[in-house]
Amino acid sequence: MDAINIIVAINLALSFVSNLGLTKEAFSGKFSPVKEKPKSYLQSIPLLISSLIILLIILAVFQIGTLDYDKKHLSIRLAGLVVYIVFTWLQISSFKALGKNHSPDVLIKKEHQLVTNSFYRWIRHPQYLFQILLDLGAALATLSYLIFPFAVFQIFLLVKRAGLEEQLLQKHFSNSYLDYKSKTGFFIPFIK
Repeated sequence: MDAINIIVAINLALSFVSNLGLTKEAFSGKFSPVKEKPKSYLQSIPLLISSLIILLIILAVFQIGTLDYDKKHLSIRLAGLVVYIVFTWLQISSFKALGKNHSPDVLIKKEHQLVTNSFYRWIRHPQYLFQILLDLGAALATLSYLIFPFAVFQIFLLVKRAGLEEQLLQKHFSNSYLDYKSKTGFFIPFIK
C-alpha cells in the first residue's frame, strides 16, 4: 500500500465516522414523522451504488482492480486525491447544513424546512455534486478501473434523484421553492 492509498483509507475512515455522527444528529431524540416519501428506484439504487463504490475504494486501497502505479500517473493520482478529500468534506458540510432535514431518503418530514444557507445559497443539490466529484476523485487517486464506471453511472442516477427531490420540494413549498429555484443553480451556480 502506497502513501496515496493510505491517505485515501484514512479519509474514508474519518468520513465514515463523521457521517455516522451526522446521521445520529439528524435522528436524535425521536424520529421526525414523514409527511411524504415517494416510491421510486431512486430511493435505493443510488445508495446501493454508493455503498458499492465504498467497497471498491477499500479494494482499490489494496490495489485490487487498479492500474499499475507508475510514476507517470502520479500527477493524476495526486489531483484525484485532492479532489477526493476536498469534496468528501464539502459533502459532509452540505449534509450538516441540512440539519434535521438530512435523510438518506428523498422525503419531506412533517416539520421540514427549506434550506437556503451554506452551499444551498448557490446550488440546490450540492450533496449530489460533491458525491459525483468525490467518487471520480477516488477513482483517479487509486487508478481504479472498477470504481470509474460506477461513478459515471452514478452521475445519471443522482441527476434523476435530484429531479425527484425538486418535484417533491416544489409540491410542498410551492412559491417559496420556485423563488429559491429561480435564484440558484441545479448542480452548478448560475446554471438553472
